[in-house]
Amino acid sequence: MKIKIQFFSALIILFIWSACKKESESAMLAPSIKMEVETPAINGKVNESVVLKANNTLGNQISQEWLVNGEVKSNTATLSFIPAKSGVYTVDYKATNSAGSYTFKYVLTVAVPEVPTTTTSNRFVTNFFEYAPAAGQFMNEAGWGNQESGKTIIGKQASPGVSLGAFGGYAVYGFDHTVINQADKEDIIIYGNAFANFSEPGVVWVMQDENGNGKPDDTWLELAGSEFGKPGYVREYSVTYTRPTPPILSVSWKDSKGDSGIVKQSFHRLNHYPLWISADKFTRTGTLLPSTGIKGSSSAALGFGYADNTSGGDRVDIGNAIDKDGKKVILRGIDFIKIQTGIMADLTVFGELSTEVTGIADISLIK
Repeated sequence: MKIKIQFFSALIILFIWSACKKESESAMLAPSIKMEVETPAINGKVNESVVLKANNTLGNQISQEWLVNGEVKSNTATLSFIPAKSGVYTVDYKATNSAGSYTFKYVLTVAVPEVPTTTTSNRFVTNFFEYAPAAGQFMNEAGWGNQESGKTIIGKQASPGVSLGAFGGYAVYGFDHTVINQADKEDIIIYGNAFANFSEPGVVWVMQDENGNGKPDDTWLELAGSEFGKPGYVREYSVTYTRPTPPILSVSWKDSKGDSGIVKQSFHRLNHYPLWISADKFTRTGTLLPSTGIKGSSSAALGFGYADNTSGGDRVDIGNAIDKDGKKVILRGIDFIKIQTGIMADLTVFGELSTEVTGIADISLIK
């Protein structure tokens, strides 16, 4: 009996020693990982979870780390990541132990969300987001320049439309679908009230809904027109307007270059300062266009690419989008548009040049 006990004890010791030896040998082996998704190039969607997993084929002790664009997102075998906006993400996985390491890199491409065109899509802008005019002769008047004027062109071409006032005044709108960038074609038409020798050009800005939230809170891109880069073209130009004290209704201004002047009262008898703005001063910033075509009481149309520039409407091409450094940006489409008065000038008896908009439409839906 004693011999049997000794025999079984020896077997148990041998088993434990063998298991420990295997565990020790396994622990000394470098990580052996099989990625569940073995293709380095992967695709995802905004606000939809991307799940990636690494399988430890040895089952030994390892430390694990997932990084997205250099930021640690997980220390387990699984990464669950929700892209907040479109773009290209680098996803790095690393497993380590005392014997070595294993790495794998993914390139995750997240496309800009698109809202498809349907049979019920409206060719005109359908969403109004902001009306921030500068001082101007139409301010505080019913129709062109009161607080509700920005909404007049929703879903239609309207008269009166919306006046943006002097330099920098703007309005922001959205479409009910993504306006696709048609190759070698103009994509959007902006209607205004320009006529021969009376151009009031507005700079056009566009935005993709990169984060898919339906709001214009991503990156504005200017559509470069004929005046881009010419003398007198200035980006990030600012003008500050000061509230006048009645009975004076003209509005004084000072710009970012140190120049100053007034938005003169003309035929219009109301205060030229937007009275719904509570502050006594406000600043508008944007792109200033050259005033070389302005002579006396006339304003010649610019070459192309601006709102309220020619009679009958002005067509613009999404393909002319540029970033803050003036570099071309390739867009598949856009969801939002901003029109900004691009001139700081006075046409004597006719008052200040102020961009007016009576409609904005997707050319591809015009029949």
